[in-house]
Amino acid sequence: MPQMKWERLISKKRFDAQTIEHATDESVRGEFQRDYDRLVFSTPFRRLQNKTQVMPMPESDFVHNRLTHSLETSCVGRSLGRMVGKTLLERHPGILETHAGMLESDFGDMVAAACLTHDIGNPPFGHSGEDAISSFFRSPEAANFLVGLTPAQIADLHNFEGNAAGFRILTHTHPGQSDGSCGMRLTYSTLATFTKYPRPSDAVVKGTKRASEKKYGFFQAEQAHFKKIAESLGMLPAGEHAYHRHPMAFLVEAADDICYRIIDFEDGCRLGLIPFEQAWELLRPLLNEKPGKPSSITFHDPREQLALWRARIINNLVYECADIFLDHEEEILNGTFDTSLINLVQQKAALDEIKKISIDRIYRHRPVLEIEAAGFEVLGGLLEAFLKAVFEPSAGRHRKYLDLVPDQFLGPQRQLSEHPYEKILNITDFISGLTDSSAISLFRKIKGIELPRMY
Repeated sequence: MPQMKWERLISKKRFDAQTIEHATDESVRGEFQRDYDRLVFSTPFRRLQNKTQVMPMPESDFVHNRLTHSLETSCVGRSLGRMVGKTLLERHPGILETHAGMLESDFGDMVAAACLTHDIGNPPFGHSGEDAISSFFRSPEAANFLVGLTPAQIADLHNFEGNAAGFRILTHTHPGQSDGSCGMRLTYSTLATFTKYPRPSDAVVKGTKRASEKKYGFFQAEQAHFKKIAESLGMLPAGEHAYHRHPMAFLVEAADDICYRIIDFEDGCRLGLIPFEQAWELLRPLLNEKPGKPSSITFHDPREQLALWRARIINNLVYECADIFLDHEEEILNGTFDTSLINLVQQKAALDEIKKISIDRIYRHRPVLEIEAAGFEVLGGLLEAFLKAVFEPSAGRHRKYLDLVPDQFLGPQRQLSEHPYEKILNITDFISGLTDSSAISLFRKIKGIELPRMY
């Protein structure tokens, strides 16, 4: 049976770098840490501070947004990567023969960098933003824009996916830019680790139980980019244009699962949506302690106790997920394992109950639903206005809308592409890259609801 090899899966080659990278002392800062640092200073990452995680546009400083969620996920991912990396270096001497000086910390940095970007392609208003964009492209208002597109290109838009938008951000250079490179020039291994769903939109399997088949990870526009990465790393094919996951992608998924299930739940408690007494009963099984064990700490605020329990639970889940990965390493390498690690932990039933309560009490909280519903109007309205501007640039007010589109989303000298799919993707990049508040503000201004301040 064919099997992926760690010697190939680890690659410090940077994606489509046309210029020579500055040499660095890897004993001080390795290539995967450079990926991490590069992402932290990037504009798309900074925008996550104003994108929904639990509550749209939260007023509380203690409620997470996409930025704080991504930072915490990267910390958990770093721990998972280091734990797994330590054992892999012991199991596979060939890694050090091929990659001299490779450390367990390099595995941690690789996973941490991928975790840092796992939500970088999410549009405003959380996952409902993805639904809003998909809904617009399925509507009659979008039909004329889709004329001439292939079925696969239409599938990209009818089922808009933040994961694919993220891969595009990381690898794509917009037509208004010309620095001789593509995207952020990350390493092949970090890009593959980021890609939890290594397949295009027309290869998604409905109703599948395999973790990597339920969504897609790149648009048709970037399909050749991912193929180049996958073939270089020796990732196994899983059908036409689809591949089995890079093993480290399972750790990215686990880090995200751990954080959103536990920390989103904690946010719900802090907001008063879930009583602390109920939280104790739901979280206690995850501590793996003997029933009735007294606490050695006196708490003066239930939020302090909740924070301590959260930290201990995350620690337990990190160790367990690392062990599960290592127990299934061979199956992961040959592509027969395709299950989220979190689904195999001992306390899965308790985690499932927490997820159910979070959906009922937090994600379906009325103010959340109201803002998400408004997001459909905002994103749909913006897409319609700006797509008309690029498809009918000579028409009246459409010229004004076109003037509002940043240079990078148009062609050189702001000359529009002749290809409708490229026009649509560039405008979708613009709209999906907005923060929650900037999307609302732009919508209000173009609709005449709010006028900009004149300085």
